[in-house]
Amino acid sequence: MDNFWKNRNVLVTGGNGFIGGALSSELVEKGANVVVILRDWPRFGTLNLLSIERKVTITPGSVCDLDLVSRVLNEYHIDSVFHLAAQPIVSTANASPLSTLESNIRGSWIVLEACRMHSRIERIVVASSDKAYGEHKNLPYTEDMPLLGNSPYEASKACADILSRCFSNTYDLPIAVTRCANTYGGGDPNISRVIPATILKILKGEDPVIWNKGTAGRDFIYIKDAVKAYLLLGEALDRKDVRGKAFNFGSANLISIQELIKLISSLMGKEDIKPVLMSNQDVIKEIDKQFMSFEKAKKELGWEPEWTIQNGLKETIEWYKNHINDFNDSFSLNNNINLQQSKLS
Repeated sequence: MDNFWKNRNVLVTGGNGFIGGALSSELVEKGANVVVILRDWPRFGTLNLLSIERKVTITPGSVCDLDLVSRVLNEYHIDSVFHLAAQPIVSTANASPLSTLESNIRGSWIVLEACRMHSRIERIVVASSDKAYGEHKNLPYTEDMPLLGNSPYEASKACADILSRCFSNTYDLPIAVTRCANTYGGGDPNISRVIPATILKILKGEDPVIWNKGTAGRDFIYIKDAVKAYLLLGEALDRKDVRGKAFNFGSANLISIQELIKLISSLMGKEDIKPVLMSNQDVIKEIDKQFMSFEKAKKELGWEPEWTIQNGLKETIEWYKNHINDFNDSFSLNNNINLQQSKLS
């Protein structure tokens, strides 16, 4: 469906974040008219890094403002909504739970309520997370597992996930939910995350950091696979059997953080680098092991990952090499990477 998004009026909340920015860029390429609601305008958000800030319509404001969201839906004749606006960092949620719950839960129900009041909306895709599952003994995650939410961030995503499916089932709205694994790739402005942090450290000639001995395991999905997942799910919402459902998107592979950093070092020709082990008092406790089955998405949507982690990392490394000056100008790598709390996502 190459022309599916052409001339559609699409609202992307969280459009200056990593996934939201990449999704906005792809929608623009496909001919959509993209509107982004932005509460803050940081110097180096993803819209800037991908050079598309002049190709989308930017509306200042918060997704927690019902009048604003309703006005945007009405004035721009929005027919499709991708709701990704959220506070995405686990350690920030632990330090500031109230603002995280406000953004992630209230922001979600405001967007859902605004969509409920506008009959023109044809499709709504809401971003949940693998973190919504919490810690389970039996892996991989499947969509029928309960959402546990044992930390502020996990609970906030679980609530938004449940609310979205609730609105779909109660009000017969065309809503579906994405539960993505840890997403990586070029254009991520959050250099405290493990992959950009490691790449930028090595590019600076410094040793990367391993948190908690690097034994935690994660499932990683490349940004191009994630964007494809969002678009496929949005397109599939014409089908009644997709509405009110959640779908996992990941690689179904588990890699430890230690193995991941070793792989990045090898791909950058720095096999001799010795990572620095962060002391326990600086570590934020997170879920130990996470990876997901994508069999439901494969069966019902025809989605499966196209990028191996090796190929995705190679392209990611090249992107940060080409944009290193952007980050040197805007961040202190020592302050933002070396002593940051754990950001495995």
